[in-house]
Amino acid sequence: MMSRTSTMTVTFRHPFELKGVDRVLPAGDYPVTTDEELIEGISFPVYRRTSTTIMVPGEQSRSTVEMVSIDPRDLRAARKKDAAS
Repeated sequence: MMSRTSTMTVTFRHPFELKGVDRVLPAGDYPVTTDEELIEGISFPVYRRTSTTIMVPGEQSRSTVEMVSIDPRDLRAARKKDAAS
């Protein structure tokens, strides 16, 4: 099965909360990765999202990072709230 991965950087201007992370995250740039797989048997290419992850500072030390699985809808909501602040 064919798959593809896309990465984008999301910038938050204010501290924010995100479902799946049990703490407030500081403002800054966060890499977000989305993995998708090709749905076969269709006459044109269609991809289904299989996972979305965000890299966040570690809880114990800012020199470590954690990769957290997130729902893209929660990310959109956090970005919308950040833009309105």
